[in-house]
Amino acid sequence: MSTAMAAGMTTEELALPDNGMDRELIRGVLKEKTMTYRNRFHTRAVANASRLVGNWVQRLSGVKGEVHSGEVGCILRRDPDTVVGIDVAYFSPEVMQRQSEDTTLVEGAPTLAIEVLSPSDRTEEIRDKVLEYLAAGVALVWVVDPYFHTVTVHRPTASPEMFNNEETLTGGATLPGLEIAVADLFH
Repeated sequence: MSTAMAAGMTTEELALPDNGMDRELIRGVLKEKTMTYRNRFHTRAVANASRLVGNWVQRLSGVKGEVHSGEVGCILRRDPDTVVGIDVAYFSPEVMQRQSEDTTLVEGAPTLAIEVLSPSDRTEEIRDKVLEYLAAGVALVWVVDPYFHTVTVHRPTASPEMFNNEETLTGGATLPGLEIAVADLFH
């Protein structure tokens, strides 16, 4: 990603005219990258992850959180501001209850952030985004690789774990009852 502005930009200033670039604001610094179409492997994994996490939410009893996808705009933190687009995110009921009818970006960190790798992604960009998620309080980050059919799970207080096409992801104590076969993300 190229840095387009000096540190100190706010979420409100991020509403720039569309210039055909993907934009994120990381700790007050605008990052821009040439917008690319997502290929069918990427979009299938995003659709499947959205559906599978959504199915889990539907099975929950009581007050439920929400699943959002398609580069959902999320304000992870303020001062300095961090605004990112997330492929798939599960937001807790508490985060969603704080949103107003005027809210366009979700303000607050998701419990689960899922990033699906694209051919244009660079290792440093994904690493930095995962670190930013964890620093902002995201409890689970899944990095989905649609080419190798793997998922790397990141948690704030544990080493990353990689799961392959023959294994099952779980939400553990963070998202009880969430179980997704890795293979189901790719078919």
